[in-house]
Amino acid sequence: MASTYGAGTGETGIAGAAAVTVTARGLPEWLEPVERAARTVEPRQLSRFLPPETGGRQSAVLILFGEGARGPELLLLERAGGLRSHAGQLSFPGGALDPEDGDPDGDGPVRAALREAEEETGLDPSGVQVFGVLPRLYIPVSGFVVTPVLGWWREPSPVAPVSSLETAHVFTVLVSHLTDPAHRAMAVHPSGHRGPAFQVGTALVWGFTAGVIDRILHYAGWERPWDRDREVPLDRHS
Repeated sequence: MASTYGAGTGETGIAGAAAVTVTARGLPEWLEPVERAARTVEPRQLSRFLPPETGGRQSAVLILFGEGARGPELLLLERAGGLRSHAGQLSFPGGALDPEDGDPDGDGPVRAALREAEEETGLDPSGVQVFGVLPRLYIPVSGFVVTPVLGWWREPSPVAPVSSLETAHVFTVLVSHLTDPAHRAMAVHPSGHRGPAFQVGTALVWGFTAGVIDRILHYAGWERPWDRDREVPLDRHS
């Protein structure tokens, strides 16, 4: 069964020198709730920050699910401390679209997400099955218009920082860790903004990345009740 680009079920071949296919066929059963949610979720169900009608820098992130020895997991990285935007934060692999990625309204975000993930973590894109594309969201502080691309790590490959100027650390975190109420809190920015956060070791996932993870857990039906009154303050330089 064919589908329009980014809609989810079936598969879509994307024209270009290196054809990209978006397909939900053959996903592991545990990942199917994410694919189903991706087909119907509306932008405002994911974030209150939506892209402006004009402006903003087009970008994409790869939300890559794998299955390790201890269960389902998600690929994240720690951004280098010297970057101009979101330095030192834990995030999905991703970045701005390049002209060679193609049309931002077509296959460009998928190509960009895979390319950036390879450039940042060294993963082999041929082992990634793209199974959905979420609505575009907006990061006001940096002006990025972000398309989240959903991937299944069908054939895992070694990952590590490719350049220390961009990436400090590459790692996976168990989905069960993210759903554990003991690891959840609300991050409070000095500006007063509150948003979901996840404690991962000694680090904190917050901001855009945590917000998207929070919504995926919710709409996939994986969320467990947690204490939204528990707060973690962020320093003024975050």
